[in-house]
Amino acid sequence: MIIPVRPNKTLTGADHVVKNVGGADKTIRILLGVLLLSLFYFPDGYWKLLGLSSLPFFITGFTQRCGINKLLGRNTCRIR
Repeated sequence: MIIPVRPNKTLTGADHVVKNVGGADKTIRILLGVLLLSLFYFPDGYWKLLGLSSLPFFITGFTQRCGINKLLGRNTCRIR
């Protein structure tokens, strides 16, 4: 999707997204993702469903973008 800003300049969807996850927050998200992912592989039963909850932690940790942080106005990334 192309968003017109000025007649001579356009922004694509990824140009206006700012990183808002960094430092310890990023590390905790990735480690929590690894911990929850182990629940998907090792125990049996409904614990596997809890293991699927690791995906948002991995995605937000590796991309350094979190929609909830954006809604709350939080930014733990030092580079802006």
